[in-house]
Amino acid sequence: MQWLKPMPLVGHFITLEVLSLHHIDELKHAVLDGESWKLWYANVPSPEQMHSYVERAIIEAKNGNSAFAVRCNSSHKIVGTTRFYNVDAQHQRALLGYTWYAKAARRSPVNTECKLLMLKYLFDTHNAIAVEFRTHFFNQQSRKAIARLGAKQDGILRSHQITRDGSIRDTVVYSIIASEWPAVKNHLLNKLKYT
Repeated sequence: MQWLKPMPLVGHFITLEVLSLHHIDELKHAVLDGESWKLWYANVPSPEQMHSYVERAIIEAKNGNSAFAVRCNSSHKIVGTTRFYNVDAQHQRALLGYTWYAKAARRSPVNTECKLLMLKYLFDTHNAIAVEFRTHFFNQQSRKAIARLGAKQDGILRSHQITRDGSIRDTVVYSIIASEWPAVKNHLLNKLKYT
């Protein structure tokens, strides 16, 4: 039985829609804003790779993961994507990642509310024990964003992966555990200022 069932998560600023093939064109448009796929340390698809990127995410969702398209409620535009992956129902934990946004959505409430919705779904709805975040050692923007959420750095997996350009990635691992969730939730709600 699937622990995390794919379902839309609705917030004030954004809606996380279950990722489907009909999101591809909007995601292609979103990724053009900022051209994040050109960052050597980021794992963001180019417009040409978007179809296979979405297809893979949908296939992985059938194995217990959940992928979302991020829609801005005010503009009704898709501004990025995110997902739960390596979902471990037995140990009640998941990784949260594959997150990228159009440049227009950065430095806005989008990421904060996105993570709040996903973390509430994990901890409040499914009683998760922990959630994990992973990013490239050199992705300072991502590392700062994860730390701003209230996640704590667990360590660095050295020479962890071979990246698409052939370089070796050191992966920084962060987590939020269940006992930390109430304080993290209050922190995120305070940042969003709609409590």
